[in-house]
Amino acid sequence: MNDARLSGLAVNPAAPAQVLLKLLAPEHEDTWSALAGRRASFPEEVAAAIVAHPDVRVRKALARNPYVEPEVRGLLVDDPEWIVQAWLAGRPDRNRPVRPLPDRVIDRMLTTYDNDCLSELFSSRQIPFRVQLSFARHPLAAVRRYALNVWGSLTEAEQAALLDDPDPDLRAAAQNTVRRRRDEDDEAVTERELGTLPPPRNHWTTHLLVNCRLPRTVVDWMMNDPDRDAAWTLAHNYSTPPDVVASLMEHPDPDVRRQLACRDDLPPALVRVLARDPDPQVRTEVSLRPELSEDERAAIDYVVEPDRHTGVPWEPHASAPADPAVSAAHARSRHPLLRRRAATDPALPTELVTLLARDDDAGVRLRLAHHHPAAPSDLLLDCYLSHPGPDHHRDLLTEHPNFPTADLGRRFATADTPAERHLALLDPDLAPDAAERLTHDPDAAVRAGAAAHPRLPAPSLMALLDDAELGAHAAANPALPTTVMRDLLS
Repeated sequence: MNDARLSGLAVNPAAPAQVLLKLLAPEHEDTWSALAGRRASFPEEVAAAIVAHPDVRVRKALARNPYVEPEVRGLLVDDPEWIVQAWLAGRPDRNRPVRPLPDRVIDRMLTTYDNDCLSELFSSRQIPFRVQLSFARHPLAAVRRYALNVWGSLTEAEQAALLDDPDPDLRAAAQNTVRRRRDEDDEAVTERELGTLPPPRNHWTTHLLVNCRLPRTVVDWMMNDPDRDAAWTLAHNYSTPPDVVASLMEHPDPDVRRQLACRDDLPPALVRVLARDPDPQVRTEVSLRPELSEDERAAIDYVVEPDRHTGVPWEPHASAPADPAVSAAHARSRHPLLRRRAATDPALPTELVTLLARDDDAGVRLRLAHHHPAAPSDLLLDCYLSHPGPDHHRDLLTEHPNFPTADLGRRFATADTPAERHLALLDPDLAPDAAERLTHDPDAAVRAGAAAHPRLPAPSLMALLDDAELGAHAAANPALPTTVMRDLLS
């Protein structure tokens, strides 16, 4: 009981620094995970104490805290323990959108961390794309080398500078990058790399067959390969000859025909054939081709499935930004699937946000709510109430800064579903009697939220401190008197 209440106290947003510092003592080690790993903010002296804490478990917890500002996590950048560095480099929580680390922290990691930690860092999406582009101008050759990972996005001047870099190893690596890109378009190199036919099945030969220019001997061999993947690979590979592309138009596997529909070089005549394909997914893929007019799209019998895109919002900072002109055209398209694409662009201007917020396609509205920082409050609430995805994805909408909280208690405290009653707990002006009533709710999560709500009447709050189920949540209530917090530590 006592340990659970202290863990609740550890995440209490009103707990004073003196209480939190006492919880960092060895006798309260059961609270460390909650204190360092689940709080959204720390008094400055508490953050400093965590960073200097002698027990690595405390520092690890802060390194992976998904709620705290990245600047606070970044205080651990010079931690002496490798495991803390690795945890800081890794993604804090795969079920939540990740926020980028500060530029200075990234630079420190790139210049001091080992390859294992840096591998974690690059896969964690904590490095903004603009920072990746800046690597080409970094004073250290070891960091400039990372610019090769975004070679295609560098300017010609930046590429030329790397090809003539004063560091011989980097210069050779840049030249090899150019050579490798050229080799991928060289049939002779592909044929030599594949060796005899059939080639061994491994990641390298798969890369060559799927992405590199194929000589005719390899294409003919694949045409006679009964493996379904061979036909799909030919449909995908950009170098597949036109006659082979045409021969795949009636392939019995709709996945093959769907891949054909994505080809950049598909002739208009074949586009028209696939637009009448018996498989609705193939027709739908054709309807999204960029060269089609709105009338041509509308003439295709495509399908629009209910949107199940309910995952963690894409981190726009980590990739090249969308083309504003393309997003604008998609936002104004009559095709719902193109409008869904536009709705995922966080840089969409206000005029188009307003337009898509009123869209008659639920998938457009859902994506806009999940992805745009200026999503309107009424849209956020509507999408929460109609959300088709799992609870933890739906609940992310309530963390949006525009999510409405006023009057939620009156509207939802007696609602039929737990998800709706949970909304009442977001109301900072929830009626005290409603808060008390919700501590007896049939749903455990609603009961827990009510026990931690600052509008809970003081007598109820004090009584719940001794409740086996809700004591920890009551200890997390910011309305708990400081004197009681100190008593819990006694």
